[in-house]
Parts: sequence; structure tokens; C-alpha cells
Amino acid sequence: MRNVVNRNTDIQSYFQPGEKMLWAGRPKQGIMFSKNDALLVPFSLMWGGFAIFWESTVVTQAGTPFFFKLWGVPFVLIGLYLIIGRFLVDAFVRARTQYAVTDRRIIISREGWFSKLLTLSLQQLPNLDLDQKSDGTGTINFGPDSGATSGYRGKMSNWTPALSDVPRFLGITNVREVFDLIARAQSTKAS
Repeated sequence: MRNVVNRNTDIQSYFQPGEKMLWAGRPKQGIMFSKNDALLVPFSLMWGGFAIFWESTVVTQAGTPFFFKLWGVPFVLIGLYLIIGRFLVDAFVRARTQYAVTDRRIIISREGWFSKLLTLSLQQLPNLDLDQKSDGTGTINFGPDSGATSGYRGKMSNWTPALSDVPRFLGITNVREVFDLIARAQSTKAS
């Protein structure tokens, strides 16, 4: 069940002396849809469609003041991000993300523009939440899902799952096996 991680920075470089790897992996690569997209995709198409319609109408009208032509540009850019950009950013971030479970910690490492290193002690992990699909892939959340509890309030992480505020192993294969491994490691650490 051990996945080899081949990236510029090997996740083992973050291990403490004597720490042993139990599992390492990466999130699903490429474009990935989430449950939230059932609402976000129609909204983004309406927003983007209206913004593009507005801007094209204003630009083609003779005698329209320059300010009005400029006014719609940010809305068009936001619309384009909501329609396609957020999927590209999410895929970009996931391509630079690594996960590890050791005998002591959970490690999540992101490289690139949105670089971040997060470690969680097995002894102090909050409740684990497993979201498994029929093909065996899924997500393990290490804490409550902020999107479900706080609404959409404009946070980028609600639109781009890989940038979530909730620590998670997003879109991993054999998610149930990893979930069980973490639970066993926790109980071993507690004894």
C-alpha cells in the first residue's frame, strides 16, 4: 500500500530523526470535480455568461464612455476564473502536493506558489472524516469541513479544494486503507 513520491523535494526530508514512514502518496492529478460543483458550476456559468454579455454589449455600442468599457473587465476575469481557472489552479496545486503518514505524524507538503508544510501529531489529531467513492478513491479530512459549516462567503478555498483551510488528504487512492492505517497508528501511539 506504499506509494512512492517522486518530486523535487522528497517528503522524507521533513522527517524527524527515527521517524518511520507508514504511507506516502499524492492527490488525484488533473481536473477534479467535487460535490460543491453541482452548485458552483451553474453559478459560475451564469456569472461568467452575464459578465461576457455585458462587456461585449458595452464594447460594441458606439459612444459608450471608456469607464463603462473598463467596468466589466474585472467581472469577466472573475467569471473566467470561476468557469475554468479554479479547476486549473486546483490541478496545479495538487500536482505539487505530497502526503505522508509516519509513526508520529501526518505530513502535508505543497510546493510552488501556494507552498505550505503542515504536520499534525497523531496524538492530537481531531476527528477523522472519510469520504469514499465507489472506485476506492476519496478524501480524509482532519477536522470539520469549513465549506459545509461556513457557507461560501467568498473564500478561495471553497472554490478550489486543494487550497482548503481544513487539512486533508484529497483524492487519494485506496482511501479506506489509508484511513484504517491512520486509525491503527493513532491507537498504537496512544498505548
